[in-house]
This record gives sequence, structure tokens and C-alpha cells, in this order.
Amino acid sequence: MGALLLAGCAGPSSYHRGETASRRVVIDAGKRGDVVMTALSLLDTRYRYGGESPAEGFDCSGLVAYVVDRVADERLPHNSASIAQTTRPVSREDLKAGDLVFFNTQHQPHSHVGIYVGDGLFVNAPSSGGRVRIDALDSRYFARRFDGAGTFFTE
Repeated sequence: MGALLLAGCAGPSSYHRGETASRRVVIDAGKRGDVVMTALSLLDTRYRYGGESPAEGFDCSGLVAYVVDRVADERLPHNSASIAQTTRPVSREDLKAGDLVFFNTQHQPHSHVGIYVGDGLFVNAPSSGGRVRIDALDSRYFARRFDGAGTFFTE
């Protein structure tokens, strides 16, 4: 059932139509805190497939794209697998606040994405009928589906 609930995260939408996922996005490391605080400010926003704003709600990739746009004025594709292509891979052990975490929730790589906030926790828009919330990387559901992590930040 969980995979069905997260199905909306990987789908494409019209958000930032024409953007290509092959370019790497680079954000100054000094903005890590801003990424985290912006993501946390959106807690309890409703989930909506294809959603890309607080007023209409978010799906997982819409949430990430919105936060990065607001903090760094960088346009991301509205698709979690395409967002992964814009990051530089980072190991789970090297995760820092503001990095992205990816999950295989639909039997395909990077079909769900969240924003790591530290201490093993991440913000995400998890499911239809749900709300933006904090989840743990070590939770039973997400630990089994962890698929990698990526960063935009210079160090």
C-alpha cells in the first residue's frame, strides 16, 4: 500500500517545462540552513499530486523544487529521478542538512525524494491525503527503500 501512496512523486508535470535534468545545480553551502528552514516552514502543507506551491499543496518533487527555487533561485525539474541527476552523489554517512535523500518506492530508482534536516530525519510530501511531514531514514518503510543521496552544495 505504501508504494501506491507514494506513486505521485516520480511523475512528470508542467513545472519549469523545458528545464533539462542533465545540468548540475550548485548552491553555496552557506544556504544549507535556509533550505532546511524553508522546508520546515512547509510542514503540514497538504499533499497534492503534481502540486508545486503551498496554496495548492505539494508532491515530493514539487516540494523540493519549490524550496530550492525560493532559497537559491534555481529551477529544478518536477520529477524526483530528474532531480537526482542535478545533484552530486553523497554517501549516507556524509549526509548534511539540506542534502536530498532518494527512495525506490515504485520499483524504480529515485521515485521519491525528501530534504535531509539532520539527525536521521528528512522532510517530504509522502502520500495522497497526507501532509508534508518529517520522517526518519531508519523507519521501517524508508530504511528498506533508501536509494541514495545527493547534494547541491559546494563545500
